[in-house]
Amino acid sequence: MRKILPLTGALLLSACATQPGPEPEPASRPTPTGPSVPGSLVNMTAAELIQKMGQPKLQVREGPGLKLQFKSRSCILDAYLYPSPSGGLPERVTHVDTRLSNGNDTSQQACIASLIRS
Repeated sequence: MRKILPLTGALLLSACATQPGPEPEPASRPTPTGPSVPGSLVNMTAAELIQKMGQPKLQVREGPGLKLQFKSRSCILDAYLYPSPSGGLPERVTHVDTRLSNGNDTSQQACIASLIRS
Protein backbone atom coordinates (compact mmCIF):
# COMPACT_ATOMS: atom_id res chain seq x y z
CA MET A 1 0.00 0.00 0.00
CA ARG A 2 2.83 2.42 0.81
CA LYS A 3 4.30 1.94 -2.67
CA ILE A 4 0.95 2.54 -4.37
CA LEU A 5 0.38 6.05 -2.90
CA PRO A 6 3.52 7.66 -4.37
CA LEU A 7 2.88 5.93 -7.68
CA THR A 8 -0.75 7.14 -7.73
CA GLY A 9 0.37 10.69 -6.92
CA ALA A 10 2.92 10.63 -9.73
CA LEU A 11 0.34 9.38 -12.21
CA LEU A 12 -2.15 12.07 -11.20
CA LEU A 13 0.48 14.81 -11.60
CA SER A 14 1.56 13.51 -14.99
CA ALA A 15 -2.07 13.57 -16.16
CA CYS A 16 -2.17 17.29 -15.38
CA ALA A 17 0.94 18.11 -17.40
CA THR A 18 0.31 20.30 -20.40
CA GLN A 19 1.17 19.21 -23.89
CA PRO A 20 3.46 21.53 -25.84
CA GLY A 21 1.45 23.74 -28.16
CA PRO A 22 2.27 24.58 -31.75
CA GLU A 23 5.32 26.72 -32.35
CA PRO A 24 4.44 30.43 -32.41
CA GLU A 25 4.86 32.04 -35.78
CA PRO A 26 7.73 34.51 -36.02
CA ALA A 27 6.74 38.13 -35.58
CA SER A 28 6.23 39.85 -38.88
CA ARG A 29 6.71 43.47 -39.72
CA PRO A 30 3.63 45.63 -39.41
CA THR A 31 2.31 46.66 -42.79
CA PRO A 32 0.83 50.06 -43.50
CA THR A 33 -2.92 49.98 -43.38
CA GLY A 34 -3.62 53.55 -44.34
CA PRO A 35 -4.73 56.44 -42.18
CA SER A 36 -7.51 55.44 -39.81
CA VAL A 37 -8.05 58.96 -38.48
CA PRO A 38 -7.89 62.22 -40.42
CA GLY A 39 -4.48 63.78 -39.85
CA SER A 40 -2.91 60.41 -39.03
CA LEU A 41 0.79 59.96 -39.67
CA VAL A 42 0.40 56.41 -41.03
CA ASN A 43 2.04 55.94 -44.45
CA MET A 44 4.20 59.08 -44.15
CA THR A 45 7.92 58.85 -44.92
CA ALA A 46 10.62 60.03 -42.51
CA ALA A 47 11.17 63.11 -44.68
CA GLU A 48 7.46 63.97 -44.55
CA LEU A 49 7.42 63.59 -40.74
CA ILE A 50 10.46 65.83 -40.35
CA GLN A 51 8.94 68.43 -42.67
CA LYS A 52 5.74 68.38 -40.60
CA MET A 53 7.21 68.21 -37.07
CA GLY A 54 10.89 69.18 -37.25
CA GLN A 55 13.92 67.09 -36.33
CA PRO A 56 13.23 64.06 -34.12
CA LYS A 57 14.71 64.05 -30.62
CA LEU A 58 15.64 60.39 -31.04
CA GLN A 59 16.25 58.16 -34.03
CA VAL A 60 16.76 54.42 -33.47
CA ARG A 61 17.28 51.69 -36.05
CA GLU A 62 15.49 48.52 -34.89
CA GLY A 63 16.14 45.63 -37.27
CA PRO A 64 14.54 46.53 -40.60
CA GLY A 65 12.57 49.37 -39.00
CA LEU A 66 13.23 52.88 -37.83
CA LYS A 67 11.81 54.59 -34.74
CA LEU A 68 11.58 58.38 -34.72
CA GLN A 69 10.69 60.10 -31.45
CA PHE A 70 9.33 63.62 -31.31
CA LYS A 71 8.77 65.59 -28.08
CA SER A 72 6.76 68.66 -27.19
CA ARG A 73 6.10 70.23 -23.80
CA SER A 74 2.92 68.19 -23.52
CA CYS A 75 3.71 64.78 -25.05
CA ILE A 76 6.05 62.29 -26.65
CA LEU A 77 5.31 60.66 -30.00
CA ASP A 78 7.03 57.54 -31.31
CA ALA A 79 6.62 56.82 -35.02
CA TYR A 80 7.63 53.38 -36.30
CA LEU A 81 8.62 53.16 -39.95
CA TYR A 82 9.17 49.97 -41.97
CA PRO A 83 9.91 49.24 -45.61
CA SER A 84 7.07 47.87 -47.71
CA PRO A 85 6.59 44.08 -47.50
CA SER A 86 8.48 43.76 -50.80
CA GLY A 87 11.42 45.58 -49.19
CA GLY A 88 10.89 48.79 -51.11
CA LEU A 89 12.00 52.14 -49.84
CA PRO A 90 11.31 54.68 -48.57
CA GLU A 91 10.21 53.38 -45.20
CA ARG A 92 6.76 54.50 -44.13
CA VAL A 93 5.01 54.94 -40.79
CA THR A 94 3.10 51.80 -39.82
CA HIS A 95 2.38 52.60 -36.16
CA VAL A 96 2.34 55.62 -33.84
CA ASP A 97 2.41 55.68 -30.02
CA THR A 98 1.75 58.82 -27.99
CA ARG A 99 2.17 59.40 -24.26
CA LEU A 100 2.58 62.09 -21.66
CA SER A 101 6.00 62.66 -20.10
CA ASN A 102 4.82 60.63 -17.06
CA GLY A 103 4.14 57.63 -19.35
CA ASN A 104 0.33 57.82 -19.42
CA ASP A 105 -1.40 57.51 -22.79
CA THR A 106 -2.67 60.66 -24.43
CA SER A 107 -4.74 61.58 -27.46
CA GLN A 108 -2.80 60.96 -30.64
CA GLN A 109 -4.47 63.87 -32.42
CA ALA A 110 -3.76 66.31 -29.56
CA CYS A 111 -0.13 65.21 -29.43
CA ILE A 112 0.30 65.57 -33.20
CA ALA A 113 -1.25 69.04 -33.04
CA SER A 114 1.25 70.07 -30.33
CA LEU A 115 4.16 68.89 -32.49
CA ILE A 116 3.20 70.36 -35.87
CA ARG A 117 5.53 73.13 -36.96
CA SER A 118 3.89 76.45 -37.51
